[in-house]
Amino acid sequence: MSLSGKRALVTGSTSGIGLAVARAMHAEGAEVILNGFGEDKAIAALREEMGGATHFDTDLTDVAAVEAMMADAGPVDILVNNAGMQHVSAVEDFPTDKWNLIIALNLTAAFHTTRLAVPSMKEKGWGRIINTASAHSKTASPFKSAYNASKHGIDGFTKTIALELAQTGVTANCISPGYVWTPLIEGQIPDTMTARGLSREEVINDVLLAKQPTKKFVQPNEIGALAVFLCREEAGNVTGANWSIDGGWTAE
Repeated sequence: MSLSGKRALVTGSTSGIGLAVARAMHAEGAEVILNGFGEDKAIAALREEMGGATHFDTDLTDVAAVEAMMADAGPVDILVNNAGMQHVSAVEDFPTDKWNLIIALNLTAAFHTTRLAVPSMKEKGWGRIINTASAHSKTASPFKSAYNASKHGIDGFTKTIALELAQTGVTANCISPGYVWTPLIEGQIPDTMTARGLSREEVINDVLLAKQPTKKFVQPNEIGALAVFLCREEAGNVTGANWSIDGGWTAE
């Protein structure tokens, strides 16, 4: 129970990667604060599973709502900025509202939660900030201009705050998964089929897994385990790093 006594806010934690991270934090004894959307019954079950966890259905693209969530949540020891979305389209056809939404959720929301969480972390002399980036923070794929831009931005943002906080006891790191079988990935398959004129099977085998030399999707629990490691005392000198967990994708 390496995280006993710690409070962890995980955004986008009602499904996918965020849920796996929240479960891993809870298993290590952290008090988890959930954020995300979902059906009331499903959210209630997750809260019960995690010891009556607090849940916020905050729209992270709304600055005032983020400020209210952070105030209501109170000081946190661990902040995991995980919420994100994707849209696949050629740049000349990319809807401007989608661009603005993706940048707001994937990048700007992490700035707001971080700026509000840092003061109490600095006061305690201990904190962990973990940002879910992507293999697309290190390389690019066509038809994903907003996503690529937001994840490259998260990488730079993480390095910046790591340097700012280097002598405070607060660390900041990215986790950059390759393709993980989550609702986000499954949801982009139809758009990729349309954009590239491929079948579902061709998108999975020739577009997604083609990027990963292991030919296997990353599992959410693997990301949860890495997040827990970054919160451990043994990782106190690990900061400003972008951790690939992508089946070898960005090694090529």
